Amino acid sequence: MPKAVFLDLINTQPGFSQYYLKSFSEKFVGTAYAELRRHKMTRRGDENLYLFSMQVGDIVKQPPRTISADSTIQQAAKSMAGFRIASLLIHQPGDEEKIIGIITHRDMSNKVIALGLDYNEPVRCIMSSPVATVLSQATCFDALLKMMSGSKHHLAVERRGKIIGVITSHDIALIQGISPYSLFKEVGKQQTIVGLYPLSKKIPEMIRNLIKEGAKPGNISRMISILNDHILERLLTLLEEEMGPPPVSYCWLLMGSEGRREQTFKTDQDNAIIYADPKNEQQGKDAKEYFSRFARKAIEHLVECGYPLCPGEMMAVNPKWCQPLSVWKDYFAAWVASPNPQEILHATIFFDFRAGFGKAALADELRQHLGDLTERQELYLLHLANQCLAGRTPLSFFRNFIVEKNGEHKNKLDIKHQGITPFVNFARILALRYRVRETNTLARLHVLAKENILDESLWAKTVDAYEMQMQLRIIHQLNQIESDIQPDNHIAPDELSELERRMLRDAFEVIDRLHGVLKTIFPTP
Repeated sequence: MPKAVFLDLINTQPGFSQYYLKSFSEKFVGTAYAELRRHKMTRRGDENLYLFSMQVGDIVKQPPRTISADSTIQQAAKSMAGFRIASLLIHQPGDEEKIIGIITHRDMSNKVIALGLDYNEPVRCIMSSPVATVLSQATCFDALLKMMSGSKHHLAVERRGKIIGVITSHDIALIQGISPYSLFKEVGKQQTIVGLYPLSKKIPEMIRNLIKEGAKPGNISRMISILNDHILERLLTLLEEEMGPPPVSYCWLLMGSEGRREQTFKTDQDNAIIYADPKNEQQGKDAKEYFSRFARKAIEHLVECGYPLCPGEMMAVNPKWCQPLSVWKDYFAAWVASPNPQEILHATIFFDFRAGFGKAALADELRQHLGDLTERQELYLLHLANQCLAGRTPLSFFRNFIVEKNGEHKNKLDIKHQGITPFVNFARILALRYRVRETNTLARLHVLAKENILDESLWAKTVDAYEMQMQLRIIHQLNQIESDIQPDNHIAPDELSELERRMLRDAFEVIDRLHGVLKTIFPTP
């Protein structure tokens, strides 16, 4: 195509220009990520990883084996033995295309042999339903995340609405070698809390492999969160077994970066306990005593697992943050009613909460309460917006980086507080304003764009800017860990490549555009 025609189309046809600009942007960002990985990480031997390059459909070994839901358990067992397979898909009687369930060797062991179930019972009695599926064109990493987040060992592979086979966690492990799933399984097998202590220390090596393979920061932080959540779940389960059942139901809340599923390698504990309102005074005393001991032991064990204490004591071991639901509702109401600097600080930590373990309905009720409060208190959101707008973009008038002039971090900038936090605060404020229940920053931005609250073009630039900074931060911290240096968030711009510095400047400039959106939504008198 002649240059003049191409430029004319760019200028006169919005759809044409949007397509090519989006394509260029994706290639440019991809180039930046590749350079970050190439220059910032040392290759170790033969690292042929395929999690991000191989599609799920490529590892399907054979067509699906199915059996009717009316068939007996014995018939299903004979079929599995004959085909030498560990799972069998269950179809609707008379319709082999309609898959309604799945059975595995584990079902045969736990639901039939262990319980003495009659082998002549229909197989539908022991099947799991519905079947967890994954698209054939999804990457193996997508399948791995789905398995880990849903605690699934088998996924049915779907292509054009039809099941073409089944993949297992073992299939994923074989293509990667050292798989995050192996660590996930190792955590689940632990029978003592002490056995969990060394496992979190294996996470950096897992993440290093993902970065080398090409994982974006959103995938990396999600993987870290899944592994951390699994360690927490196992730890608290074992602690409950040790201490006995609690007097009332409760939920262990995760807050801050944990609540947003945005942990990196430097993440302090930010947690709390919310428990059901006691029915009487005695139950109240029992609950207070139980959860006080429970929180103290849990926090001590988490420290041994490698999760440092919060310097501000925003943890469940602090009696103030271990309270019944009604008290938490009062806290939130007070913070929203009279916002001052301390209450606004609470918002940046507590309002990103999510359920980590226990009765999630308690967290859901508190989230609903928060939404009702902020809907009635527009002034509170205005205070949050003004605090966000008070932050300064770390660029000078001539687009030079604003760095520390002296001290321990001379000629460095804090990528977390100066660069990433403005994006997190922006997403939180709009999430509260429009009652978006997601806590993750990228997920919040996605919902805001999908509901046309955020312009699609700005949404794309915001995501790119956020992920670019997170990539810098994660690789910086990983290199520090491998050099036996305590990880921090201080980046030296002079040590970046020219492309990285250009991308970082562009990322910082997006902050001004986000501030412009806030000024439009929350105009000052």
